[in-house]
Amino acid sequence: MTITPPSSPADTAPRIVLALVCLVAGAVAMGVSPVFVRNADVGPFTSAFWRVALSLPVLWLWARLEARNRPADAAPQGWSWPVVLTGLFFAGDLLFWHLAIVHTTVANATFLATMAPVWVILASGLVIREPVGRESVIGLGLCLVGAALLIGMSYSLAPGRVDGDIYGVVTSMFFGAYFLSVRVARRTVSPGFLMFRSGIVTAAVLLIAAVGLEGQFLPGSATGIAALLALALVSHAGGQGLLSFSLGHLTAAFSSLVIFLEALAAALAGWVFLGEALSLHQAAGGAAILAGIWLARPRTGRPRGSVAPK
Repeated sequence: MTITPPSSPADTAPRIVLALVCLVAGAVAMGVSPVFVRNADVGPFTSAFWRVALSLPVLWLWARLEARNRPADAAPQGWSWPVVLTGLFFAGDLLFWHLAIVHTTVANATFLATMAPVWVILASGLVIREPVGRESVIGLGLCLVGAALLIGMSYSLAPGRVDGDIYGVVTSMFFGAYFLSVRVARRTVSPGFLMFRSGIVTAAVLLIAAVGLEGQFLPGSATGIAALLALALVSHAGGQGLLSFSLGHLTAAFSSLVIFLEALAAALAGWVFLGEALSLHQAAGGAAILAGIWLARPRTGRPRGSVAPK
């Protein structure tokens, strides 16, 4: 564990830039997960389990490499409550996210899941003692307007999909709690350790759900296997891993705003790869999201006395 003394913005700028780049890349990697879930050839709980379980060997290797580079006098990393809660919150997030994808439209699920920053900003000061600046609040407003413009026209409320929409709201609550717990855990543990240990907790919960509630445990096609591997390596080890690293150097409030880039990335991918035209209001929505993130961007180093394992 390394306690970094106060430093000037210039001293911490390279690390903040790296964290920002990782955060954006992680948001994009997580944003493609619905495509993999839809092609996984298993139920939503089972695909959620395989997403985490198949990533554990990679996360174990990451944690081992971190351990080799830790100072000999570094404090030991163990099963702290923030680590366990991170695993539990992410299990809840995945359960309801995968249910939302299956029981409502991707647009609905994505739009409702973007409510997570609302819970993060509301709870940051009270729960994790991390003050939220005015810029983050204004940035959240711009991002919400942008998300509404970007995918709001695709959002549709139908009686047959109400349960899926509710799952989307619950997803946002669990994902918000996940951001807060990762931020707290990263004050004392390294990202690879956190991802591996919390992943064990998440996989255990999801295994119980998959075995108890779904019949087919293994995909029946090569496409399904490939989708599960991509879900594990790209969206979880890649996307969540980069998020875990970034939350050691950026506030939970700002980091949560970057998940709005998932919706922007999906729209751009549809335009580039599928020939789906972008309307004027969607372009305005994307611009509002970028403006909100830019406004809320970090401008200084970490708070005095903060702990940041590498």
